[in-house]
Amino acid sequence: MGRELAFIEALRALASDPAARGLADDCAVLPFGSETLVLTHDTMVAGVHFLPDQDPADVAWKLVATNMSDLAAKGAVPMGVLLSYQLNGAEPRFLVGLAEALDEYGARLLGGDTVSSDGPQVLGLTAIGRASFLPVPGRNGAQVGDLVYITGPVGGAMVGLEALRLGLPESQSLAYRRPQAHLGEGQALAPFVTAMMDVSDGLLLDASRMARASKVTISLESAAIPLACSEDRRDEALRWGDDYQLLLTAPPELTLPLPMHQIGVVVKGQEAPVLIDGAPPLGSLGYQH
Repeated sequence: MGRELAFIEALRALASDPAARGLADDCAVLPFGSETLVLTHDTMVAGVHFLPDQDPADVAWKLVATNMSDLAAKGAVPMGVLLSYQLNGAEPRFLVGLAEALDEYGARLLGGDTVSSDGPQVLGLTAIGRASFLPVPGRNGAQVGDLVYITGPVGGAMVGLEALRLGLPESQSLAYRRPQAHLGEGQALAPFVTAMMDVSDGLLLDASRMARASKVTISLESAAIPLACSEDRRDEALRWGDDYQLLLTAPPELTLPLPMHQIGVVVKGQEAPVLIDGAPPLGSLGYQH
């Protein structure tokens, strides 16, 4: 077990409230009066999640969008955010991107904290949303016989980062610099899905997480998975991450409200939580700290 997974496993003993969902999901789901709140928090570190010399406006956008993507996977409607910001002298450009992202997703800045410290910049954002549908979708509802869908292609962030490093036109790096959270799609799909999550750490890894939470195996068909990169990089794109598409399962008899890419089926649980073209994938499934 990796260090990250071991720490999360230890934290589960403290996360006994049902709202925490056993720390097996990307969001907490908290009933509050007549509403149900959906809460999530993401952290980004310079040199890990973004380039140290990257435009701070793009960094701000990505910080907001990654949290909005977690809300999207729950079918939630954004309400506001709390920002944790490490001062580094680039605040004017960061504020530009922050304002653009908050306006794009209809979220309000509600507060947060600022710090000053040496070392790589560390940024955090807590997003607060309200459920648009109950029960709020989780990772753990996939059923044997369900079809597996994804909202769009993978591999765009992978080639986008390469374009950014090479100084290519900004349009070629947009998928990495300014990912999109699929909030509208998540809200539309929430009443139909048995499980839903966003793809942030690689399709194979995130599919395996959904499978483990649901105690099933997810069998994917490689050729059915849409790509935003060249065909010769298909295997790499399935593991790379940062694409923030929605991965979901639904009964085969249902007609989903949006055009989707059917990429697999849910089968009885096996030793391997995810299969690709009928066999367990070799090597690392995706990004882990």
